[in-house]
Amino acid sequence: MSLRREDIVRSRIEALLSELEALPRSASVGASRLPREEALACIEAAYTSRLLDFAARELKNEGRGYYTIGSAGHEGNAVLGRLLRVDDPSLLHYRSGAFVLARLAKLPGQTPLHDTLLSFCASRLDPVSGGRHKVWGSLAAWIPPQTSTIASQLPKAVGMAFALDRARRLRGLGATQRLPHDAIVCVSFGDASCNHASAQTAFNAAAWASMQRLPVPVLFLCEDNGIGISVHTPDGWIRSQFAARRGIDYFEADGGDLEDAYTTSARAIEHCRRTRRPTFLRLRVVRLLGHAGSDVEALYHDEAQIEATELRDPILRMSRELTLHGLASGAELRELWSATDARIQRAAVRAASSPQLSSTAEVVRDLLPPEASVVQVALQSRPLEEARVLLWGGPDKLPERDRPRHMAMQLSRALKDLMLEHQEILVFGEDVAKKGGVYHVTTGLYETFGVGRVFNTLLDETMILGTAIGAAQLGFLPLPEIQYLAYLHNAEDQLRGEACSQRFFSDGQWDNPMVVRIAGLAYQKGFGGHFHNDNSIGVLRDIPGIVVAVPSRGDDAVRMLRACVAAAKVERRVCVFLEPIALYMTKDLHEKGDGAWSFDYPSPGNVDELCEGEVVGETVFGTPRIYLPPVLPAGRMGPRILCVTYGNGVPMALRARRGVAADVTVMDLRWLAPLPTADVLRCAHEADAVLVLDECRRTGGGVAEALLAALAEAPSLRGLPLRRVTAEDSYVPLGPADRFVLPQDADVSAAFEALISEVASLTRSR
Repeated sequence: MSLRREDIVRSRIEALLSELEALPRSASVGASRLPREEALACIEAAYTSRLLDFAARELKNEGRGYYTIGSAGHEGNAVLGRLLRVDDPSLLHYRSGAFVLARLAKLPGQTPLHDTLLSFCASRLDPVSGGRHKVWGSLAAWIPPQTSTIASQLPKAVGMAFALDRARRLRGLGATQRLPHDAIVCVSFGDASCNHASAQTAFNAAAWASMQRLPVPVLFLCEDNGIGISVHTPDGWIRSQFAARRGIDYFEADGGDLEDAYTTSARAIEHCRRTRRPTFLRLRVVRLLGHAGSDVEALYHDEAQIEATELRDPILRMSRELTLHGLASGAELRELWSATDARIQRAAVRAASSPQLSSTAEVVRDLLPPEASVVQVALQSRPLEEARVLLWGGPDKLPERDRPRHMAMQLSRALKDLMLEHQEILVFGEDVAKKGGVYHVTTGLYETFGVGRVFNTLLDETMILGTAIGAAQLGFLPLPEIQYLAYLHNAEDQLRGEACSQRFFSDGQWDNPMVVRIAGLAYQKGFGGHFHNDNSIGVLRDIPGIVVAVPSRGDDAVRMLRACVAAAKVERRVCVFLEPIALYMTKDLHEKGDGAWSFDYPSPGNVDELCEGEVVGETVFGTPRIYLPPVLPAGRMGPRILCVTYGNGVPMALRARRGVAADVTVMDLRWLAPLPTADVLRCAHEADAVLVLDECRRTGGGVAEALLAALAEAPSLRGLPLRRVTAEDSYVPLGPADRFVLPQDADVSAAFEALISEVASLTRSR
């Protein structure tokens, strides 16, 4: 048996076309319910998609192409490309060639055939991804690019559908005004992907919303080919799971029967558009040529099985159908196939010789940190004074006129100001509405701004983040809340694989601006244990292009939250705002009642600050806060130590430095991605030693490893004593046992003393 089936599949199609060409044209025009124009458009998209699959493998064999996951056997999805409107957002999986070609044919000036070949060759001229990946996408046709997705696009599709009708209720906030009031969202996937947790959470959320009569106009397009690489889907599995599923309406069609696929898809689309209910369309298809060019199907299918599938090739069935019903002659189809093949061969030569990405700068352009000066300008804006006075109940009740307060209260006030200023902000998550959040940070927002902008979600972090992505792509500015850092790990792929990759894989054309608020880190007392004291942020720092902010005090929290909103709004960034739970209600620093960790509320537009003994950079975005050492008592001298820390480590370091004979400067990093490494190195040049105090786990959990590596690699700092204090590589236990795995004041004091001794020893040796 031949291991390569492309030539066999192709020769079978061409033999049939020659056979049909020799037949007289049928006189049965009108016997089909399929309009001739639509039939020809679908078959052209199907032919083009199949021939592009062949070209992809030829380019790969010649060493000029890099992608061979094709759409062969799924060409029936062309009917969806024709029937859906170009302003129905569509989130498509990788076997959507015919869908995309049929859809783009409805728009003038598009060159999808040439563009697809550019993507096969990883050309930087590829208009979709700029040569970063083979993805289906189009800004003009509302197709946000997806990579090799395994169901992770479903949660954001449901979120987008939810946001569509929410925007209509809110009178068209943001970019949703570009979409008609009856637009729907289509999301496609394979039968094997239905079993993935990301898919199940999307189906569940859609049904959950539907049961509450909330409009969620999403069309789930399941292209059921019966196999996931080599693992078969049980016969009848998809129908058994979805045909009678409450809250989701079910349709089914044969993707190889053009008339059935077209008419059934039309009914499903009309139903979804009219009822605004989640709709599931199972399109029965086949998979030809294996999973990809590298997949040897003969390892798990025998020759009889492979040939039986190939005989169900939709190109064969559609070609016969069109001639049988008189919608096209065999000669027309033969000419269409040959002409399309010739165009692809010519375009492939040009694509293979086109330039590719040639530098690191080109590759990472869309992952660079936000421009601080742009963010600073945005920060200087403020809501109308009259509206703000009305919001707070009078000029004397403005929060900046109140006494110093703790972080939780100041964050709550900041959210209220931000929602007044930015009408596109949505706040949502578990318990954020009437309850006001577990720690009352969202208190009063629901009553002030209403259920349209502040709402509870089901208990599902994947869906919370999926909703944020979908809403962001429609013009909202989501501020979702993840209740605890430990809960993020259930859903982290929605940030890593979806939200933050969008700019990269779309060449900066699509983005998902949002600020994800997460309560986290450790030292929480009375309500402890691992799930409420998670001290690992490695999963966040692993994400290219993300912004991670960690405030340690109330006034900084306000400014930094504003900076994140500005970065999301003007720089279109995904920001994570990590709020230390243990510092929410902290008012004191050294002694009970000293009020030294309570701070004034910064009025809107307040960007910079210079406090006694503390220095902040030119803009609040991306710069650390530096606490200069206090004036030492007469006769007390010591080395200059720089302590670099963040979050709970800041008040800990300030307490610990009081009892040591050294000039200790404490640097609050505040921004953990991207790290302000240049600021650390600059300050380290003025120090005799550096201590990194990292409350997260020693191995991969925080920032200590990255900072120490940067310090060690700096030629001018060689020989500088370095030390770190970190948490142990352990989960956080319940109760007082947490002190055995988390840094304590005494640990920091001991590290200072060790550095003092090391500096003294080095001084003596010189």
